Amino acid sequence: MNERNFDAIIIGAGQAGPSLAGRLNDVGMKVAIIERHLVGGTCVNTGCKPTKTLVASAYAAHTARRGQDYGFKVDGAVKIDMPAVAARARKVILDSRADNENWLAAMQNVELIRGHARFTGANSVEVNGEQLTAPRIFINVGGRAVVPDMPGVHDVTVLTNTDMVALDELPRHLVVIGGSYIGLEFAQMYRRFGAEVTIVERMDRLIAREDPDISEEVRAILEREGITVRTGANCIGFAKHENGIAVSVDCEKDSSPAIGSHVLMAVGRRPNTDDLGFDRAGIETDARGYIIVDDELQTNVAGVYAMGDCNGRGAFTHTAYNDFEIVAANLLDGESRKVSERLTGHALYIDPPLGRIGVTEAEAVRSGRRLLHAKRAMTRVGRAVEKGETHGFIKIVADADARRILGAAILGTGGDEAIHGILDMMNADQSIDTLRWAVPIHPTVSELIPTILLDLKVSL
Repeated sequence: MNERNFDAIIIGAGQAGPSLAGRLNDVGMKVAIIERHLVGGTCVNTGCKPTKTLVASAYAAHTARRGQDYGFKVDGAVKIDMPAVAARARKVILDSRADNENWLAAMQNVELIRGHARFTGANSVEVNGEQLTAPRIFINVGGRAVVPDMPGVHDVTVLTNTDMVALDELPRHLVVIGGSYIGLEFAQMYRRFGAEVTIVERMDRLIAREDPDISEEVRAILEREGITVRTGANCIGFAKHENGIAVSVDCEKDSSPAIGSHVLMAVGRRPNTDDLGFDRAGIETDARGYIIVDDELQTNVAGVYAMGDCNGRGAFTHTAYNDFEIVAANLLDGESRKVSERLTGHALYIDPPLGRIGVTEAEAVRSGRRLLHAKRAMTRVGRAVEKGETHGFIKIVADADARRILGAAILGTGGDEAIHGILDMMNADQSIDTLRWAVPIHPTVSELIPTILLDLKVSL
């Protein structure tokens, strides 16, 4: 077997891999980056890029239907051209993927190798019948949708997020299994495209990791748009039906199934760590297949690192990119950065979006701290009123003694952007007194944050 030596090997060209390749290239290291499928990973090909493009199309259609609210009329019904919608998303994917490929091709010391890499030892992999060796190997293989072994699931056709972004037809009735972030985004966008939509969630409420008031408001937002939500689903199963697929929901004898033309499975994800030869390298994973890493993202094998979704330390594009930043800073810049220092934040891209940073209110209460709390409805936010988008609220929880924000949620128009004002303050470890006297731009959603901080009261 032919053998070639590199300074570094990167397995996977998702969010972290190409960025790390760029840094290593800049310092003159000879790098092999191996990709077995599509450059750009989940974000570019089946996640952020296409889904937010679809969300934008759905938002435009929804706004057009509300024309009378804004003083104009659309003659006739708003008609959705699903092939055109899908083509727009596909163009965004292909353009972004090409940008990533061209970026890698321009790196003088980096070689992109197409193929499936498998470890042959602690510092070697085999790909395309060739053995590559390097003193440092970085794993960035991402994850994929889980399709659980539910009753009847193998007797029908179920879709995942990967299938949905390629769909160029409008389902008559989309049944979404899973009431969390991915499922809710697809549910709302396809309702706005004109499909009948039912969400089936095993837990008693949607997005159960969020606080109950957020779950309740999100449910209300979706139900106002005509989406059927069925929570507490304790007997989910599937069967062929003359009108498509019958999805059973709970065990009561009089419970009616949801009859869908299409079914989306959105109940979680799993890491792409199968068939990588970890046993030959001695790399340890947990019971779910996630690669076990330390606070600097190194595995139990010296010189082998894991970044992104496959390490179980973050399930978002921004956490994957931050993994790259941590690894690069520690290896190349003489810094000592740790994953445990990272503030956790995320967004739910329904409309209006949810932006959240830090702990939930329930988590803050469980911490035993003396807390400050404030909440304001979006009906009291001038920018939301002006846009005619007043659903949701803003809330903040802080440590009363340390006078530091512990967590915040903005469920409302612009919430995914406005949350960054709080995120930045928390990252800088600044007191609430610093932010509350800021002079924000008017009219914005962000301007309410200092005002809300003035409203903070000690929680009972």
